[in-house]
Amino acid sequence: MSESLERGLRLPDIRPPRLPRLTWLQATTRLIGRQASAELFGAPGYGLTLSRPRASGFACSPREFRPADAAVGRSTASGRFVIAGSVVDVGSSGDVWDRPCPTRRFAVDLHRFVWLPDLMASGDRAPREALRLILAWAEIFGNWNAFSWSRETLPRRVINLSCSARRIGASSSEADRSRLADILARQARHLGRLRPGASAAEIACARTLAGATLSGPAGRRLLSQGLSSLRRALAVTVLSDGCHVSRSPEAGLELLFDLLTVDDALLQIGQEPPQELGRSIDRLTAGLRTLTLPDGRLAAFQGGEMLSPQKVAAARAHDDTGAPAAAERLLAGGYERLDGQMLHIIIDAGTPAAGVAPLTACAQPGAIEIVCGRDRLITNSGWSERAGDRQGFRLTPAASTLSLGEGSIGDILSGRMERILGPRLSLPPMNVTARRETGEGATLVETGHDGWVLQFGLRHERRLYLDQRLDEIRGEDRLLPSDRAVEALAAPYAIRFYLQPGATASMARDRRSVILRGESGRGWFFRSDAADVAIEPSACFENGLTRRSVQIVLRGSVRTDAESRIRWKLEPAGATEGQI
Repeated sequence: MSESLERGLRLPDIRPPRLPRLTWLQATTRLIGRQASAELFGAPGYGLTLSRPRASGFACSPREFRPADAAVGRSTASGRFVIAGSVVDVGSSGDVWDRPCPTRRFAVDLHRFVWLPDLMASGDRAPREALRLILAWAEIFGNWNAFSWSRETLPRRVINLSCSARRIGASSSEADRSRLADILARQARHLGRLRPGASAAEIACARTLAGATLSGPAGRRLLSQGLSSLRRALAVTVLSDGCHVSRSPEAGLELLFDLLTVDDALLQIGQEPPQELGRSIDRLTAGLRTLTLPDGRLAAFQGGEMLSPQKVAAARAHDDTGAPAAAERLLAGGYERLDGQMLHIIIDAGTPAAGVAPLTACAQPGAIEIVCGRDRLITNSGWSERAGDRQGFRLTPAASTLSLGEGSIGDILSGRMERILGPRLSLPPMNVTARRETGEGATLVETGHDGWVLQFGLRHERRLYLDQRLDEIRGEDRLLPSDRAVEALAAPYAIRFYLQPGATASMARDRRSVILRGESGRGWFFRSDAADVAIEPSACFENGLTRRSVQIVLRGSVRTDAESRIRWKLEPAGATEGQI
């Protein structure tokens, strides 16, 4: 992202937060654990502990429900690896494993074998090329090392290997088939020795899939262990309303894909799926309905991107319930949805995830996404872990919500703490509330939080009123003094509305109204009573890559010792102009 674009976003500098004692304790524990793991896993002879019982064959071929791209697979087969927005061309029969990677994200996805599903969809020669690449990887990285055998890369690699191993082995010699089975089994066994943390469900899915895929005693033991860990992980990871514990819509969709693959593998080998598996699939499917907007893409909240409509549709293809109406509320996950004739809104009305899931959480309470017809007009930056070098987009100014003092609620760990614990979100104590009222032809949702109280003594409340008959949304952002005594001063505010790339915004003659148009060309008026209205450069993410866009920014100042409110409205361009 260019410097001018970052200036346009007016993101605050990331400053090291004042860390609580618990964070220091976690960091100390992590350092000790990391050192102990390195000494244990790197010790001579550790590989022998992963070798028994020896695996020699495959029992099933689990279905990968994610859509594959055969064109990308053909490129990989020719030696041209297009991964994470970067390209490495090693030529036909070249060795990609002895080349430097252009970016860290390229290296992560390369070692996750994200290229394997696309390659396997590319044609009849794919299994032989896949076997060559996998055996070449094993020659260099077949023994434990801190990067390619980490939680970041290993679980996804095991899942990708499990889905393709039987087909690869079918066109291989007996010796190569046995070698491939052993490579899969060794990695799956090591998964059971990792601290699962936020990856518990993914690790459990990987172990279960490897156990179902491998035949004989090796597979049966891994399957038993995997199913046991999967039951425990799902109880924590999948919330009662179908949201992922991280509150990321994308994380819930990715877990749903994995669970569908696990269910298919168990059916192939005649193993009765556990009740927890079916219940989690049903819940995640219901949550996905609510978090999918009429443009076919996900709401981009809490470390999740919009994703392509094709990928979202693939995750919903098994849903044969007649496409029931989406739920109005996801109380456990903290989301509210409002649906009109053409207007559809989702609001983040929950507290950012804590505990084991703060690595992708975003400090953006009250953020909204609005689809008008099938045009997504108002969105968020759509930051995800694939854009790991853009941590500032997790902060409050990078969402369609209000910020004070051009600052953020909370911060991202930086420096040494980030290297130890990862880029966790550090938040002050925060309480988020939500209230909903429904009447004839109208819905009111109000959410509020006290994230600004420590800095400014102000509580932020956002009220959204959807008039379904007029098809307009009226919003009000209120700042209310709290019981915390602070110095009376004027605090600058900014209310941002990020526009979807492809949408256009033009200032009306009154310099207070904005005309918005989506890809369909249909116009909408955005009006407000803010002191200043501006159209500024912006950005959002697709597949971790930056796309340029614009944002509407309402600016002004409020007193910290008095109540203030800023009103705005979105209505069809053909509507009669009236007061806000």
